Amino acid sequence: MKAIPLPAELFTLNRERVVKKLVPRSLAVLNANDIMPTNADGSMGHLQNADLFHLTGIHQEETMLLLAPDAFDPNQREILFIRQPNEHLAIWEGHKLTKEQATAISGIKNVKWLSDFQGIFRQLMCELENLYLNDNEHQRADATVETRDRRFIRDCQRNFPLHRVRRLAPIMHELRAVKSAHEINAIQAACHLTGQGFRRVLKFVKPGVNETEVEAEFAHEFIRHKGQFAYPPIIASGANNNILHYNQNDQVCKKGDLLLLDVAAGLGNYMSDLTRTIPVSGKFSRRQKQVYNAVLRIFRAQVAALVPGKTTKDLRQECEEITAKECVDLGLLKPAQLKKQTPDNPAVRPFFMHGVSHPIGLDVHDVTYNHFKIAPGWVLTVEPAIYIKEEGFGVRIENTVVVTENGQLDLMADIPIEADEIEDLMNRR
Repeated sequence: MKAIPLPAELFTLNRERVVKKLVPRSLAVLNANDIMPTNADGSMGHLQNADLFHLTGIHQEETMLLLAPDAFDPNQREILFIRQPNEHLAIWEGHKLTKEQATAISGIKNVKWLSDFQGIFRQLMCELENLYLNDNEHQRADATVETRDRRFIRDCQRNFPLHRVRRLAPIMHELRAVKSAHEINAIQAACHLTGQGFRRVLKFVKPGVNETEVEAEFAHEFIRHKGQFAYPPIIASGANNNILHYNQNDQVCKKGDLLLLDVAAGLGNYMSDLTRTIPVSGKFSRRQKQVYNAVLRIFRAQVAALVPGKTTKDLRQECEEITAKECVDLGLLKPAQLKKQTPDNPAVRPFFMHGVSHPIGLDVHDVTYNHFKIAPGWVLTVEPAIYIKEEGFGVRIENTVVVTENGQLDLMADIPIEADEIEDLMNRR
């Protein structure tokens, strides 16, 4: 991820919010993500730990943040630890942050080299009582690979068994859910870049192009503006529309088929999420447009339903009810089937089987818990769909939306969404 400058005041404010949540006589420690290996001597690019970035703005590997608001020495109440630059690193890996540069980015005045961490950490642990440690508590996370945070947790439990260890993740989930104006602007920039990619693809798609070529068009637009794919792109033509996480992206787009594009940009660590379903030939069939417009009506109803006080489970239940009615009108369900359905087995499930909304920010599926209630400042996706396997196509529409005290702000409102508009733009090429 290429860095996009953000003001240090954003990270300073984020740290102040966290510190207010800590119990007295506490310290908290956050670690950067590892650089993961591939095969032989290969490695993946570095993807910073989102919680650490949220509090520091630092992209660099092996970085550590220590917060100890009740430390006796005021200089030790927030300390950033970074790798010490040297000639070898400069030759083989390039520039590493100086202390002055790290302060300018993060707003943290006390920056130390990583080699100083153990001595300072032990001193503060002897002085304080409670230790907040971080872990990936996303409800669908795969914890198979041990992280840098997990190794640190294990070391702390072995070396300081009498301290009270507390979970930092619930605090981070609560605070990261509500985005500041700076963060919303960063997400908006990613949404704008996504729109540029989509418009480029509308001019490119026609019968005979390969899904791979469509992916390349998005990549060209994103990368040349310092962005990247926010998640593995889904470029699904024909029957592939019905595969929720299709990522093969290597089939020929055929005349008469629909092309489902679940593709969006990440820019400067903040993500966007978009889905559009377009006609490969530049014109929807009568049936395809019927389904598309049904999903568009559901989409608009769900955007309006994004109000404070609801949970994402509430949104899904509401969406299932609206989708079921549209499926009756489309001849996919009969009214009698709706009367026989149960909460655990809604009649619409064969045609709509996933959630309709998830938080988004530093992560595409941003951290949250199911019981959290939506509040002003949340940024969520709205992504209804109708999949008709028997007819060989599906339609999904998705935008990234901010919840405000006075309604909803669709960050993708300027990206083509009406069926007629999509047809018009495709046929101008």
